[in-house]
Order: sequence, then C-alpha cells, then structure tokens
Amino acid sequence: MISHATIAALPKIELHRHLEGSLRLTTLAEVNRDYRLGFPEDDLEVFRGYVQITDEGGDFRLFLSKFGNLRRFYQSPELIRRFAYEAVADAAADNIHYMELRFTPMALAKAQNFALEEVTEWVIEAVDAAQKDLPIKVRLIVSFNRNEDVSIGQRATRIAIDNMHRGVVAIDLAGDEANYSAEPFTRLFYEAREAGLGLTVHAGEWAGVQNVMYAIEMIGAQRIGHGVRVMENSSAVAMAREHGIVFEVCVTSNVQSGVFQRFINHPIKTMCDVGLRATLNTDDPSVSNITLSDEAHIVAATFGLELADLNRMTITAAEASFLPPNEKQKLIEQFRAELGV
Repeated sequence: MISHATIAALPKIELHRHLEGSLRLTTLAEVNRDYRLGFPEDDLEVFRGYVQITDEGGDFRLFLSKFGNLRRFYQSPELIRRFAYEAVADAAADNIHYMELRFTPMALAKAQNFALEEVTEWVIEAVDAAQKDLPIKVRLIVSFNRNEDVSIGQRATRIAIDNMHRGVVAIDLAGDEANYSAEPFTRLFYEAREAGLGLTVHAGEWAGVQNVMYAIEMIGAQRIGHGVRVMENSSAVAMAREHGIVFEVCVTSNVQSGVFQRFINHPIKTMCDVGLRATLNTDDPSVSNITLSDEAHIVAATFGLELADLNRMTITAAEASFLPPNEKQKLIEQFRAELGV
C-alpha cells in the first residue's frame, strides 16, 4: 500500500475543484460570527455540520444543501478575494502544482446582488496574487448551473470570453442534472468553442449515461465532470474512447452525494481498465473535508493502485489541461520530469 506521506509528497494536478466548495472552515466560522449569519457560533463541530459533510452523507439533496448555506457567506469583495486566495493557498500546500479552479459567478454574487463581472474581477485578482506568492499555476473555469435561467449562462459565457487573456480557459455546466436538461445551454458552448475556450460538462453523476452521450455528441465537451454513469452503456464507453474524452472523477464526492454507497462500488478502476482516460479530483475539498492527497490515498487503498497508476492519471490530467498547446507541452514535460515517468 502506498503511504499517505508518499502521496502527499507527489506533485499533483487538479482539474475539477469548485471555489465555492473550497472555503476554509475556520474562515467560514469567522465570517459567520463577524457578519451575524445566524449559524451556531460557540461550537465549531456543530457549525461544521452546516457547511461540510460529516458522517451523514449518501444523499445528493443533503450534499447540495451545503452550497445553499455557503452562498450566504459572500458578503463583501474583500471576503470573495480572501476565499479565492485561500483556496489556491490550500491547493499549493497539498503539492498541487497546476490547478484549474472553477467558480460560479452567480453563486458568489447572489447574497449581496453583486454584478457577475465584479465578482469575476475579484476572483481573478486574488488568484493572480496567490500565484505570485505560491509555487502553483492556476487557470480558471467559469461555471453556470443548468437549474438557473439560461440568461445567467449567457452572461457567464460572455464573461469567460472577455477574460480569456486573464487566465480563463474554459466554461462548465453544473447543477441539478437529474431534473434539468443541458439542451437550452448547448448553443453557449458553440459560442465558447468558437472563441477558443475549453468545454467541460457535469454529466453522468446524478443522472444516467444519456447525459454523458449528449455532452459528447451535441455539446462537444472535451472533458466530463464525474461521468461515472458512462459505465452503464458499452456504446457510451466506446464513444468516450473514440473522442478521447477525459473524465474528471471525484470519488469521495460521489460516495458522499449518494451516487455510490461505498468506495469499493465506485467504477474508477474499471473505467481505467477499459481504456477510459480518468483523472483524480476533490470536487469540493472543504465540503468533503478532504485534500487531493486524501482522495488519492483512499482510491489507492481501496483498489490496490500502485504509484505508476497514480502517476498515469496525473500525466493524463496534464494532457487534458485547457492550456494553449505550447504551455500544455511544457506542463506535460514538467510533470514527467518531476514524477520520473
């Protein structure tokens, strides 16, 4: 078995991490107290239950409820900058050397009715500052939710295009895929692709394999967030292999949100065994109370993976980054050298 210390020392890449799920518990407790948000103040462990999955996981409604609570914490520009800076700092502390951090402008803006363009500016400023201070390279993905009005997605797409020169590399569709179709948002992905942005879509997590196939065939997604339901259909597996789709797999998140009841039931090893390109990610490290090192250790221990398996997924992540070709090649070479592969 690979030790946690060995994994923690490895250089890492994360492609699927939400800013809104990466907020430090201690910072949240401080904001709750200072802004009188109404959550318990006297007991950190009691407060934790409002913003983190503790031991009661296994239900996607419960999982999503944490984000409803978290939307109340974005009370000022200074706080949004702080949250973004700390998210990058925490990733760097876990030896993540390259990260694509996705954020949802509407989630950050709603509590105080900030403009989506303003919150984007604050996130970009904080991420730039963190990169200057820390040994990590970060690019940004602008996300919007399928359960919100398509006009919000339109604004988010325009924001992403307008900020391509400032580190935004892709757009993402997230939200409740069990009850809302991706179809109304499809044309936004055509617009983003035409502008040169990367495309990633949450699909095949809380709903079936048809969502994965739609994201590949109709949207033209290059990466799929989660996508674990792809294993329900051999034609979908073949399609994903043929298109070279990379899956942003988040094992702990899938168990906590009830996609699978136990870690051993998760198909990540099977996905790799049948030739699908999978990467390891945390999804929402503070909500799940994990690091990427924790995630890799759990997966390695559960499925008997070796160091070579983890390194292979890291190189896949480098190859799947939404960087321009010359920067991507440098990233691949950097990680091959650091990992000795």
